[in-house]
Amino acid sequence: MTHLLLPTLLLQNLSLSITTQEMLVPPSQVMFKSADYRHVLHWTPPTNSSSLHYDVQWKIYGEPVWLDVEGCQGIQKHHCDLSRVTKYIREWYYARVRASSGYSCSKSSWALSPRFSPCWDTQISPPSLKLNTTKQGIVVHVKPSRVLARNLHKQHSLLYNIYTIHANGSEDVSEITSNERTLTKLDPNTKYCFQAQVVIPRLFFKSSLRSSTKCTTTP
Repeated sequence: MTHLLLPTLLLQNLSLSITTQEMLVPPSQVMFKSADYRHVLHWTPPTNSSSLHYDVQWKIYGEPVWLDVEGCQGIQKHHCDLSRVTKYIREWYYARVRASSGYSCSKSSWALSPRFSPCWDTQISPPSLKLNTTKQGIVVHVKPSRVLARNLHKQHSLLYNIYTIHANGSEDVSEITSNERTLTKLDPNTKYCFQAQVVIPRLFFKSSLRSSTKCTTTP
């Protein structure tokens, strides 16, 4: 009788093991969030996931081979920076994530991101804006975010749109190629407000939103 029960118990244990592996739910909402060409993959973990680990892979669109992302194998965090492997701005990429459990030695299926384009999908941060009032006029200083300046590696020149907002609500826009412009021929004892915007000419004139408004009054 014992000999008859043994195969049955083994089959039950095998079935339980397979069921456990199949019940490991993959991550969801896998997507890139990109700002200033820093491309970070995010995902939502399954419920009750405190003990789960994650593996991340990537590939260029059209290529057959998936590649491991260094530093994002067996991690417990729910995001992975892929900036280094997705550095070619004009390419299209995919990434995928799977969950694994150290307790059951099981793995989920892969969860795939939407196709991602650094060129089109990244958001450009507005520049910082600083004003100095002198006898000659108002000196407008603009500066891109540190992340943008670092990630473009000086491969792409930047332009800046400077918006001058007058007291009556009208505005003028001027384009500058440097980080500074002195605005002259301004009315004395008059309040002027300014906003700035980053433009990347070689990337289809991709631009940021406008900066916050800064105001000053002429002498």
